[in-house]
Amino acid sequence: MVDQENKLKDEMIRVGKRLYSQGLTVARSGNVSARIDDENILITASQSFLGSLDPLDIVKVNLNSNKSESDRNPSSELSLHSLVYKNFPSKVVVHCHPPLINGYFAVSSSLKALTFETKFYLGEVPIIKQETPTVTNPDQVIEALKTNNLVVLKNHGVVVIANNFDEALSLVEALEEAVCTVAVARLFDKSVLDDLDKPLKEKLDGDASYLMFSSEHIQAIVDLVNKDEFMSSKGEELDLTLKLAIALEGSDKVYKFNFEKGKIIKLDYDKDAPFIISASDDIWQQVFLGSLDPFVAVTQGKMSLQGQLGQLSRWYVPFSRLFEIFKQVKFK
Repeated sequence: MVDQENKLKDEMIRVGKRLYSQGLTVARSGNVSARIDDENILITASQSFLGSLDPLDIVKVNLNSNKSESDRNPSSELSLHSLVYKNFPSKVVVHCHPPLINGYFAVSSSLKALTFETKFYLGEVPIIKQETPTVTNPDQVIEALKTNNLVVLKNHGVVVIANNFDEALSLVEALEEAVCTVAVARLFDKSVLDDLDKPLKEKLDGDASYLMFSSEHIQAIVDLVNKDEFMSSKGEELDLTLKLAIALEGSDKVYKFNFEKGKIIKLDYDKDAPFIISASDDIWQQVFLGSLDPFVAVTQGKMSLQGQLGQLSRWYVPFSRLFEIFKQVKFK
């Protein structure tokens, strides 16, 4: 146990230096933590300099009592970190105050995704209004983290959860680059750049309501897909011909879409497919509601994919349209 804790402390020291060197935290701002086991975590102490952490700046805290074994006080954001570990299987939490991200979301209410990488790895980034220097309503952050592993705290910073620190840092750095890209784009053109998003934002209407993941629910999606002109044109252009199955974890429900040039020519009920996307009931609910992008959910580990994600990405535009159609069918 001691060796494990020492290794985690070394990791946290490394992460603090990386955050500082990348300009994602300054002075005494930010805090990081790591799960030891189901009952204990390590978290940076209050008033620590993340850029120059010492093992004594990292304290052990019991999740049940929120009490530390050290004379140092844990970070003032302990309640947020603690609630994350009680609600998610995540192993690390990073909270920092990146200047470009803070500046961008101080004046913007949503992320303008100008690159496919931003759409692929970040998706719709939740933004939580923040009115105090410390997170006093962590429940809102927890709800947002159910849809994305990265959450923006307006006028404050970001919170990231992941299975390891490299995954967490990659999300923060990707968001910092995304808002930097928007800032640079505005130097060249001050108008709103919507061309990339326009075909994905068209709406389809449906009146009926179906039991989620029932055969009627999925068939309604198939019917809309086959009526959609954008799916048809892009499917023809990109030769969207493959078998893709979606499965509900913990049940025998599975549906296989047999695509031929963008049309679903047949709906089967087996996993005999090169690509299978599976997730729990609550994750599929977020997908069908439109609050969770399946591409992002796969890259962030919320959904599992059998098959190579890179192979699916060649059809990113029509599949993005497919996921838009998902949320047009009402369910109960």
